Amino acid sequence: MGTPVSILQKYWGYDQFRPLQEDIVNSVLEGNDTLALLPTGGGKSICFQVPAMMLEGVCLVVTPLIALMKDQVQQLEKRGIPAMAIYAGMYFKDVEKVMDLARNGKIKFLYISPERLQSPRFQAHCETLDVGLIAVDEAHCISQWGYDFRPAYLKIAEIRNFFPRTPILALTATATLKVREDICEKLEFTNQKIFTKSFVRSNLSYSVFEEEAKVNRIRHILDRVPGSAVVYCRNRRHTKEIAGLLQSHGINADYYHAGLPAADRATKQDDWITGRTRVVVCTNAFGMGIDKPDVRSVIHYDVPDSLEAYYQEAGRAGRDEQKAYGVLLYTQQELTEMKSRIPLQFPQLEEIREVYQGVVNYLQVPIGSAENVYFDFDINDFARKFALNITMAYSAMRILEHEGVVQLSESVYLPSRVEFITNKETLWEYERHGSSLEPLIKALLRTYQGIFDHPVPVFEKQLMRILRTDEDTITDWLQRLHRQGIIRYQQRKDEPQLCFLQERVPVQYLRVDMLRIAERRRIYEAKIDSVTRYATNTDICRTQSLVTYFGEAGGEPCGVCDVCLRKKTGGLTAPKFDQLAPLVLAQLEQPLTFNLLADALPGVKEDLLLDVLEFMLAEEMIVRDKDGMIRRK
Repeated sequence: MGTPVSILQKYWGYDQFRPLQEDIVNSVLEGNDTLALLPTGGGKSICFQVPAMMLEGVCLVVTPLIALMKDQVQQLEKRGIPAMAIYAGMYFKDVEKVMDLARNGKIKFLYISPERLQSPRFQAHCETLDVGLIAVDEAHCISQWGYDFRPAYLKIAEIRNFFPRTPILALTATATLKVREDICEKLEFTNQKIFTKSFVRSNLSYSVFEEEAKVNRIRHILDRVPGSAVVYCRNRRHTKEIAGLLQSHGINADYYHAGLPAADRATKQDDWITGRTRVVVCTNAFGMGIDKPDVRSVIHYDVPDSLEAYYQEAGRAGRDEQKAYGVLLYTQQELTEMKSRIPLQFPQLEEIREVYQGVVNYLQVPIGSAENVYFDFDINDFARKFALNITMAYSAMRILEHEGVVQLSESVYLPSRVEFITNKETLWEYERHGSSLEPLIKALLRTYQGIFDHPVPVFEKQLMRILRTDEDTITDWLQRLHRQGIIRYQQRKDEPQLCFLQERVPVQYLRVDMLRIAERRRIYEAKIDSVTRYATNTDICRTQSLVTYFGEAGGEPCGVCDVCLRKKTGGLTAPKFDQLAPLVLAQLEQPLTFNLLADALPGVKEDLLLDVLEFMLAEEMIVRDKDGMIRRK
């Protein structure tokens, strides 16, 4: 079995754990229920993957993120560790196959959504499943006080009835003291251990600027801070617009959001990770589960809804422990509009029912049907056709999701399905008359078991390799067989999907817990107030402000945020700095002492020059060696 360190070396190639990781691993191995708070990039997955390799049975990993499931399964398989995932959009037969493998000890990690965890069919399998560890990722989702509350998380503890002696490891990057208490209570922890890594990121400089000309400020930041960058926006339209503006100024930028086709998203993500794209302008759909250590700046074009979200997203900068920057841009109008949108984000019961009725009309869903059925669903098209405010419509859909009525996913992949709908005699006659599609028919019959009995998933790329042709040709041949009545071909989907978790009911019988929604609104308003205070604060160190919010003693000022630098420089203004910095750099064609530099700039007061130099040193525009010589970076 080996030791935790030997497992870490064998499968992950690291000689030692990061701070707290080994303590967390040992706590799990001792059988303790454990809560681990590790900020973004802190290596949370290692904390359950290493002990799981040392324990008997499968490790059940509960996570709401399909993209993260797939990514971690791929990463484990690359290391020779068998892992699989069960997620929305999978066919019944495929789910059964995965569960058979898990029950027979053929896989070590089984990733599953909290909703699937509650299904009677899955729980029936639990009777014969050997589970050594339950890992709950994004554990803050269990708390109404968390910034991403998901009601399905509240029922995770029910799984303990099947595995009463199996420890739970809950993991999150961001949780206030109230949320931590909620996690331990709702997961029914016993013998609990809590590990919290400091929220201080000493290499990360936080800055906030009130800025009307945001794109110009972004250009200025990117000109001064070389290297990879992320620009976060609130809506999809902004991502494309801003990326285009940056491109027009010679900056290598691209855009990303969940509404793009999967192939485009994968290409854009890969181009950024490998450095072919320097800047990605994106919604918060980007970044989750992506481990790129050398991000030098994360810029928020729009103000996020919570400090939890901001800390997590800004924390994607500087994971290599080198100097990095988190910059938040805002306007007073934006802060006002955030508050004015709150009624749209928490609609009344009548509005929720109006949206529900609109959805079932839009999809033509009869009463008493559609449970566990998936539909293509473009919420923008829906809102436009029914003349609904898009923010209100989206918020109502999320409330219906929280109430267990529907499940809305922007990234469900459903593979193509094929079923032979002719009998074997007719098919034999079809082939006997010399059909040019005979090779495809044979490939289908030989490759996909049960294709005569029910629709089965087929993969055009696999058929393409078998028949040595291109994917478009395979698609065309399948469509021809479909038109000729030989097969029923349902082409793959990678579009937003809506699944009804309950059968459709008359709108007057739709049950919604409005008291819970009122409480959620109160919590959300408090989070907006916290973000507003953070943005408009000009006196408290940014790092101290953030870590205090998460319940950690503030400690010493960071010395590198905009507030600390402003105090150090005695009120040096941005226009004055922008005027003087180029003059300083022009004189530093060769290294100079401070006195020589001051002599070269006789019109600049020494105190002001010292302020400028201190700021430039903090921003790593210049360096000072041990002999006191100042030179360009």
